[in-house]
Amino acid sequence: MAQTEGCFKGRVTVYSVIGCPHCLQAKSSLKELGLAVCDVDLNQYAALRDQVKKLTGRSTVPQIFFNNVHVGGNDDLQKLAPEELQRLVQMVREQPVPADAPPLPVSLSSDATADSGEFVCKRDAFANLVEEFKVSGVIGCHRKGVRVFRNSFTGRQLVDWLQKEKGMDGPKACELGQGLMDRKFFNAVAGMDCFEESSALFRLLEHDHNNALNSGEMAACSPLKASELSEILRNLILKLHANHLSPDGKSVDYKAMSQSPFFEQYCELAVQLQRVELGSLSREEKLAFFINVYNALVIHGNVSLGFPKNMWQRYRFFNYVSYLIGGEVFTLQDIENGVLRGNRKGIAQILKPFSKSDPRLQVALPQPEPLIHFALNCGARGCPPIKTYTPQGIDGQLRTAAEAFLENDDGCLVDSDRGEVKLSQIFKWYKADFGGTDEKLLDWILNHMSDSTKKVNLQSLLSSGSIKVSFMPYDWSSNSTD
Repeated sequence: MAQTEGCFKGRVTVYSVIGCPHCLQAKSSLKELGLAVCDVDLNQYAALRDQVKKLTGRSTVPQIFFNNVHVGGNDDLQKLAPEELQRLVQMVREQPVPADAPPLPVSLSSDATADSGEFVCKRDAFANLVEEFKVSGVIGCHRKGVRVFRNSFTGRQLVDWLQKEKGMDGPKACELGQGLMDRKFFNAVAGMDCFEESSALFRLLEHDHNNALNSGEMAACSPLKASELSEILRNLILKLHANHLSPDGKSVDYKAMSQSPFFEQYCELAVQLQRVELGSLSREEKLAFFINVYNALVIHGNVSLGFPKNMWQRYRFFNYVSYLIGGEVFTLQDIENGVLRGNRKGIAQILKPFSKSDPRLQVALPQPEPLIHFALNCGARGCPPIKTYTPQGIDGQLRTAAEAFLENDDGCLVDSDRGEVKLSQIFKWYKADFGGTDEKLLDWILNHMSDSTKKVNLQSLLSSGSIKVSFMPYDWSSNSTD
């Protein structure tokens, strides 16, 4: 929790999350008024989320209080009449914090959790061996028919090197070759599952030819638990993103972000995704892991390749920007539609992301998870009070994200006078995930709304039997300063 000092008897409390542009806009406006802002990060102090929701009736952030007076979100703050705003400022200046003021964390210092979850690299026992092999001169180009495979080696070459340089016998060298493959230091070029002493070709993961953003360097650390690594990555990229948001929260300086030493640290950490174990992940672990990685990869892609500016660039961005994860390449499209939507076709896709023989299909969830659509991106005027997802309580976290999205009029707008419901394009693009028909879609939305006037109005329209559904244009505009 951060606080800006000022000569005030009262307190302005802002419940926010790091990386939320709407939160930053609100805090910037408050500070321009000379107000002391007590900033509480609900992503860090998760225990307060339910309390804040009970107080405000909302799932979005920011939520702003002047002493015990709830103002609302950023939009509500900006729309305050000057005389009302001045009255609130005067109240905070002259009146001490009342007993029924909104709650603060038990610990008043953010330092208590600042160091938690930091990544500590424990070097893998086989990393030095792989480094030696990499510089041995064995790895090179191999031709198979008309194709040339760069940065590759045969199983026989690795066995010969282990025998010559490490004094191993043949069976021991083959066993170690399989062990290195199992630990995901290298893959078979042709997609074989097993290592063999033959002319079969293999390639170190760091030499991935698909230009994954985390390739080009060996993952030398002992693999961390997938969910833990994804949380650390997501929190680090969020801090980077927040540090390079403009004061009004409307744009990001991706160029400056790319030159930050913390971005270099993030890239080094992303390399460790190469060797994480995915096969044993539960449904909850998969959801948290891939949502966190997807959101981090979007920012990494914007920094490294630039923000896509037209339809063709967007198509390429989502089908090209990728990470090497657990020995396999996953693009943004693969993560969203292949893993999180149970291997369903995405927008403008002719085929499913994963074929029946694709090893990534084993990671895919058995069916679409509609709630993921509200966690992968936050384009609304209010963000959910969760930015990093955890396996524990993931379903509740995703429902909160959906409630936050539906609270905003750019996610769902109910016009009772016209008998119309206007929805985000997300509901049109992925209607199949929400039941496939307008009727089932509206029922799903109603069941995932928090109690509010909007929910009552939607229920009334549904009961009337006469309702029109339309879809609002999607805002693809860039938030880059370039």
